[in-house]
Order: sequence, then C-alpha cells, then structure tokens
Amino acid sequence: MQIYLLRHGIAEDAPPGRPDSERALTSEGRTKLRQVLKRARAANVSPSLILASPYVRAVESAAVAVEVLGYGGKVVRTPALTPESSPANVWEELRSRPDERAILLAGNEPLMSSLAAFLLSSPAMQVDMKKAALVRIDCDGFGRGPRGILKWMLTPAVSSE
Repeated sequence: MQIYLLRHGIAEDAPPGRPDSERALTSEGRTKLRQVLKRARAANVSPSLILASPYVRAVESAAVAVEVLGYGGKVVRTPALTPESSPANVWEELRSRPDERAILLAGNEPLMSSLAAFLLSSPAMQVDMKKAALVRIDCDGFGRGPRGILKWMLTPAVSSE
C-alpha cells in the first residue's frame, strides 16, 4: 500500500474564544498546498482513499487534494488523525483497510511527523514535516507494526514553480 502523509497548509491564527480545531487555511496555505499537490499529480499520485483529521484546516487540505489530484471518492474524517492521537491508532485505521492501494492521510502536527517515523519502524527518528508537505511511504504488509519504506517527500520549497 502507498501511504501519503499530507500535513495541512498554513492556517489562520486562532481567534480569541474559538478552539484550535476550527482554524481555517489561509490563501497562502491553499496556494502552497496546490503547488505540492500539482507535483504529486505529475508523479502519478492517485489515492484510492483520503482520510482526514476532523480539524478544519486538515479537512480543507484534503479538499484541495481532492480537487488537484482528481479524487472521485468521499473524504473520510477520522479521530485517529487528530493531533493528540497516536501513530499506533493510525496504523490500526490503516490495517482495517487492507484492500486500499493508496491512502492519503491529511492531518496535523505533532502526529504527522511521529507517524512518518513510526511507519518507517524508527520511532526515535526526527522528521521535519513542513506545512503542506507530502510524504510517500510504502508498506507491503499489515502486521502488528509497520515496516515502511520512504519513497519521497515534497515540500512547498521544492515544489514551487
């Protein structure tokens, strides 16, 4: 299975009295996401499923992925992708979907960088998931723990035109 980890784009500051989960993407955040996702589309990224954190900025990032990648399915929101979740919870979510060939996960920090390290069987690894970064990790099996292979990482800096 191809696993794509998409960190949400740049989001607005949290207005007083509103929860962090309601922060929306900025126009700059959408632009940088589109740059990264256009490069991904050129690399033939075509998810069979998109899962998103229920946080507004992650859902909006998933919507940009739907548009740019031409995804025809429904974005599924899952609490396994909230920032406070654990990589093990996400792995269980992935294991419950063994028939998917390519899953894009739209989420937040600190989960996305720790998830990348977890999927690569290196939980102590430090991964710098920039906003709007997209990482591809391939996993061949769905045992108790993942044994992923890092294929590539795209960031806005390397995706700008």
